Amino acid sequence: MTLTEKAVRLKIFTGEENRLKHRPLYEVIVEEARKQGLVGASVYRGVMGYGANSQVRTTSILRLSEDLPLIIEIIDKPEKVEKMIEFLAENMTEGLVTSEEVNVVIHKHNEGEKQ
Repeated sequence: MTLTEKAVRLKIFTGEENRLKHRPLYEVIVEEARKQGLVGASVYRGVMGYGANSQVRTTSILRLSEDLPLIIEIIDKPEKVEKMIEFLAENMTEGLVTSEEVNVVIHKHNEGEKQ
């Protein structure tokens, strides 16, 4: 599938320790995105951050945290992203979700062919 010029980027801000049914939340979200047929999902680990409770999480050796901030990004057509938002609203217990319209400049894939 190739994305059209207009798409929506979903950003999910959470932490490594957030869980859903004893599984890391970020894994559940990525698997659900794949199950729903979204174009793709990426998880990024932050080196420092804090959320609503103002507790700083960092990779600093003096304040090493096992609960580092994570951002999950998903980009797809608005109607497909909306279904994912419904899943998140029902299943997330902690975190922040944002969405914004993006312009897709290039979207290529090899459809599973080995390079």
